[in-house]
Amino acid sequence: MNNQLVWKDEFNVGVEIIDKAHQRLFSIINKLFALGEEEKKSRKACEEGIKFFYEHAVKHFADEEKYMEAIHYDNLKIHRRIHRGFREDTLPALEDELREADYSSDAIDHFLAVCTGWLIGHTLTEDRAITGEQMGKWEELLPEEELKTMKKVIQKLLLQMFQLKSQVISDTYGGEKFGKGIYYRLVYGREQDENIWEIFLVFEEKILINTVGKLMGLRSDKLDVMLINAARYTASQFVCHVMERFPSIQSYEMQEENLLTYEQFQEIFEKKHPQVSLLFNTDEGYFSYCVIAPHLLESGIGTPLEVNNEVTEIEKYLMKRGGSTKPKVLVVDDSMTIREGIKRLLEEEYEVAAVHSGVSAIRAITLDKPDLVLLDYEMPVCDGRHVLEMLRSEKEFADVSVIFLTSKDDPESVKKVLALKPDGYLLKYLKPAEIRKRIREFFEKKKEN
Repeated sequence: MNNQLVWKDEFNVGVEIIDKAHQRLFSIINKLFALGEEEKKSRKACEEGIKFFYEHAVKHFADEEKYMEAIHYDNLKIHRRIHRGFREDTLPALEDELREADYSSDAIDHFLAVCTGWLIGHTLTEDRAITGEQMGKWEELLPEEELKTMKKVIQKLLLQMFQLKSQVISDTYGGEKFGKGIYYRLVYGREQDENIWEIFLVFEEKILINTVGKLMGLRSDKLDVMLINAARYTASQFVCHVMERFPSIQSYEMQEENLLTYEQFQEIFEKKHPQVSLLFNTDEGYFSYCVIAPHLLESGIGTPLEVNNEVTEIEKYLMKRGGSTKPKVLVVDDSMTIREGIKRLLEEEYEVAAVHSGVSAIRAITLDKPDLVLLDYEMPVCDGRHVLEMLRSEKEFADVSVIFLTSKDDPESVKKVLALKPDGYLLKYLKPAEIRKRIREFFEKKKEN
């Protein structure tokens, strides 16, 4: 993995102590990147390098928090939680993976990729918020003690009800797609109370097949109405057991439940701030538990499941999800108009997902590798150039096809875009039929090669 992180002006937060620490962490990661294959085979060399990174990261977190205390930064507690999550959840999970894989080259590369992505993403979003340049993303999370209890309850229930050992990967899951998922929404409320709790459980479908499916004696590796129904009732009991541990919501009753498509789930996460957003890695795949409260979903998000329609609605849901063999396209643009317009334009022929930023694009691509990325060249914070550079630097994603979206067609702008060697570029103001034609031609040419 011959990669190097290049320090760029946009990584500067504008606070000397923070910027110098970030540069130091970049330098340590670059030294680990520079380890040759023979050195990577030396477990001791890798352990020392990773320990060095860990120690400097922890020291930086402490220094950064001291600075935030000194300036009376309003969101210090949130920032401290994010640091703690990386220190106590993400890094230990990565270290466990390294030990289990006996420090294999792939495990080392994965460690570096995750740390690099986290460092860049955190620097460009939450750290920039320290100076007031932008708002942080995680400003409405559940109080930390309650969240800590919830993590333990969920892990215990995953083991009891699904026989799954689990590890917390993140408590700031951003709604990215991971594999082929089942998105289950439950709405809880009570009489004479306007507050609503929306709870979302996201399962990789193989979890349900290999847990609930096996308990039912099903031998198929595909979802069907019977399995979805069994999983649905099990999941609702799961939520009830979680709620029993939190007095503030014990008296709430379920008012509605829905099976969502990924697009519906993603739309919610783009518009609302979750109070709980946990991502777990289990023996069988990823699982997420999210809570948005006390907000209502927009109308039309899904049909409530009831006794008289459950079979029909589940059949519709399975057909809608399908076993799609359509090429996967990820649209990345900070304009909702452009993003949704292209998505609607292409979704008949392709499986289309959409995200609003470069940082979200990296996470989405990591969790669910697309066949083509339509990437806005000009975005704030992390633009198309940065995203493409990061993809090309990762062995696993170096072959992901990228077509830039741009609104400029003057020679100088086109020259800048093509210099980055994308798989092509599209002008945003082209007629819809022409955009469809260009994408179709791209996939036809790709198939021929």
